[in-house]
Amino acid sequence: MYPLSILDLSPIAEGSDAAQSFRNSLSLAQHGESWGYRRYWLAEHHGMPGIASAATAVLIGHIAGGTNKIRVGAGGIMLPNHAPLVIAEQFGTLESLYPGRIDLGLGRAPGSDQRTARALRRNLASDADEFPQDVEELMAYFAGDTRFVRAVPGAGLSVPVWILGSSLFGAQLAAAMGLPYAFASHFAPQQMMQAIEIYRATFRPSAQLDKPYVMLGFNVFAADSDDEAYYRASSAQQAFINLRSGRPAKLPLPVHGFLQKIGPQEHTLLEQVLSCSAIGAPDTITEKMQAFIERTGADELMITAQIHDHAARLHSYEIAASVAGTLHPRINMPE
Repeated sequence: MYPLSILDLSPIAEGSDAAQSFRNSLSLAQHGESWGYRRYWLAEHHGMPGIASAATAVLIGHIAGGTNKIRVGAGGIMLPNHAPLVIAEQFGTLESLYPGRIDLGLGRAPGSDQRTARALRRNLASDADEFPQDVEELMAYFAGDTRFVRAVPGAGLSVPVWILGSSLFGAQLAAAMGLPYAFASHFAPQQMMQAIEIYRATFRPSAQLDKPYVMLGFNVFAADSDDEAYYRASSAQQAFINLRSGRPAKLPLPVHGFLQKIGPQEHTLLEQVLSCSAIGAPDTITEKMQAFIERTGADELMITAQIHDHAARLHSYEIAASVAGTLHPRINMPE
């Protein structure tokens, strides 16, 4: 089975609230575990009316506590918002509670607008350009490096660290540190191929990883028919247009024929941000997922699906899992 994982923003749907979002997230994680998904990641975003996963480590604990074997982690923690010691302690706690099941993906974006980022600051001098040093410090806490304060819990625990990115910076850092790399192609695909190439070409083996490992974000809106899938996908399409228009909101209700109702600017935006997507019935999904794997050589896909109706969202992930057995890695990988 080609490795598939789940990225969840714990969406707050129009007409619902965060409490229901958390129940839905746990339900999705439990179903995903039974369908064979490898990992379940939650993303740190702040000040977003339609995203409930702001307290990411807390929600990871909730999901891990309600599942048995699926890996649960952050995709990711935005490290400029936090002192590395705090993250070492939080994920050391999670790893102690759920040993062998916790992943830690790290990003350098604030995960919010500038006003919210300022409210989140750990101090007035916080600088996203210090991200590489912060990653090294965080990993040193897990290693129990005596030059630093001891992270309790955290020191001596094996928590896999991933570098997240949507530009070339993360690719270069992940390669230099010998860490697995997750690219945000599900909403920022513009530099994906170049980032993958740089990462693979400059990768240096480390104690954690002996060869490059690329996981790519990919949108899947699957249903029993192509028409229904496009109907379900319209919620995410509306959400992106609202966000880029400065009107972030809860995840909207789907709209029939949505793409026929928007203008050329909106079409161009969706083509840019959602180009790494598969929308359709099982055969359509299979074809598009395999084509994406062939094009990128991805070692793993992290599937995300912003679908308003929870039952339809579950069904979409079920369909994606059902076709995983027919997917296969690219045979001729670059050296």
